[in-house]
Amino acid sequence: MADPDPTPLLCRSNDDTEPPNEHLPSLGSTIEQCIGEFNWTQFLQAVLVSFAWVFDAQQTFISVFTDAQPPWHCTEQHSCNVSSICNLPKGSWAWDGPTQASIISEWALECENSILTGLPASMFFVGCLVGGLLLATLADTSLGRKNMLFFSCLLMSLSSLLATFSSNIWVYSSLKFLCGFGRATIGTSALVLASELVGKRWRGQISVIGFFCFTLGFLSLPAMAYINRASSWRNLYLWTSIPSIFYCILVKLLVQESPRWLLVRGMKDEAVVTLKCITSITQSSLYLAINNMSHEEENWGNVDLYSALRILLQKKWSSRRLMAIMAMGFGIGLVYYGMPLGLGILSFNLYLSVTFNALSELPSSLITFFLIDKFRRRSALFVFTVLSGVFSVMSIMEGKVWSEMQIGFELMSFFSACTAFNVYLIYSTELFPTCVRNSGLSMARLAVVFGGSFSPLLVGAGRGHKFLCYGVFGLVIGCSGVFGVFLPETKGRALCDTMDEEENKEKKIAGGGDILA
Repeated sequence: MADPDPTPLLCRSNDDTEPPNEHLPSLGSTIEQCIGEFNWTQFLQAVLVSFAWVFDAQQTFISVFTDAQPPWHCTEQHSCNVSSICNLPKGSWAWDGPTQASIISEWALECENSILTGLPASMFFVGCLVGGLLLATLADTSLGRKNMLFFSCLLMSLSSLLATFSSNIWVYSSLKFLCGFGRATIGTSALVLASELVGKRWRGQISVIGFFCFTLGFLSLPAMAYINRASSWRNLYLWTSIPSIFYCILVKLLVQESPRWLLVRGMKDEAVVTLKCITSITQSSLYLAINNMSHEEENWGNVDLYSALRILLQKKWSSRRLMAIMAMGFGIGLVYYGMPLGLGILSFNLYLSVTFNALSELPSSLITFFLIDKFRRRSALFVFTVLSGVFSVMSIMEGKVWSEMQIGFELMSFFSACTAFNVYLIYSTELFPTCVRNSGLSMARLAVVFGGSFSPLLVGAGRGHKFLCYGVFGLVIGCSGVFGVFLPETKGRALCDTMDEEENKEKKIAGGGDILA
């Protein structure tokens, strides 16, 4: 029979008749036992969850094409001695394609300052920041991983669809803010849910599926934009938002909630239903294992919206981890989001350069997939952030030979940043226990987005001087890897489920020292 007691498992006190907790299996080991061997059901669930990254990538980088200044030509031969159309009289020049190919040409923004033309992209990142702050803990507290993924993806999809009806840049920027607000927790929820549906043996490889999906979404953009080059920019939003809405329906109908989260929240019956769907273990065996596990003391009763975040900041060891990983994320995000936006600065075809950048994510994901079990997290992050910084600075070197190699250096820098980003996300899921994992990862991704929010400003400044774009990118990401010295190594470690379990494990590793105090 199922235990009807609704009290969260981590709140319960042990009765005098119960055996001591040290003789009972822990919550983490019980979940590992119940999940069992990796199977096709778990794989398909992880793929379906990770597919959200496709739409995440599309909305993140869609402004590279919708907000770009289209090519133009002079209609009067003697007027072609200037490089800026703002110095030409009206009627002496024309766009190469249709006026509606971009928001710049449709709304006559070609001579406006970079703050106005970059407003939609900036508002998208501001929306990501606000969404990350307001929604960060919902997946750990009231909504759970699955519902957070569903509602976030649905809000992003609907606001993207409404963007096709924008009448001016102000309406468009407002909808981009909503799009970013919804998008803020998609990657976090998908990554955490996918990793918690499988055992620790396959956790790293399953996490990388999301990176492949992100690459697929990124790579689809230049193809769609090239096909749409003679039509309205609004078509890109239609082509990306409608499939995303159908995906939301599939998530609601087919995706299972995380059994780890359900057990941490005391929902044993729901956890058993989920485990029955993804494993071959019988219901009676699942109940027996769950009822016999240790219920560690931890105050999780009557949680409010920001309880998970407060728990993270209450202890020195967890707050130090959070601050260090966010500092690393700022530098990685500045380059990861900024480089695709700044491709127009380089003297190279925009469609090809975006395609090459998207393709560079593929070997990055492959390297992460096959070598994640061999990577020491801190060392890998340090190496790839330094490499990205060096190549970013080299991409602005002038001279005939250097100019021809600019795109190559940029691709190497972006490849290194992508690999660092992949390792960073996996590392972030391993640093925090289940009860606050989604919140910790949300804050880590928030730092990445915060770094990315500065990239439109640096890209605008880089049009006058390239060092203010790619030079600053290189210096910031190159220094960010140093913060790894404040973090523990997590390679090969089992996931912890409670703050006490994580703290005790670290104390054992440290030989009983007080470094976590």
